[in-house]
Amino acid sequence: MSKEQIIRELMEKVHRKVEADPELKKELMPIKKTLNLDLGEEAYSVRLENAEMTDFIAELRDDADITVITTPENFQALVDGTLKPMKAYLLKKIKIKGKLDDLMKLKKFL
Repeated sequence: MSKEQIIRELMEKVHRKVEADPELKKELMPIKKTLNLDLGEEAYSVRLENAEMTDFIAELRDDADITVITTPENFQALVDGTLKPMKAYLLKKIKIKGKLDDLMKLKKFL
């Protein structure tokens, strides 16, 4: 499965989670952010608005609020659950550019 397909599946999972939890949806409604995922050879971007992930494209946006930088292998390990996000960050297997406050708000999606 391609990384793009994996990301699209993750987006669908997030949509289902938000739709199933009215309190979460209400909390996320006012958040408007752009996220980049830089995998080196591949890059993706998505916008978060009205508690939905939209405008998914296979490139980085210049106006991103948050950029996650990692390798395709580490991304796959994060998705599989064999690499935990905090451990990946502490071991510098992922780098994050953006405000810590923004990251904490978006953690609710996961």
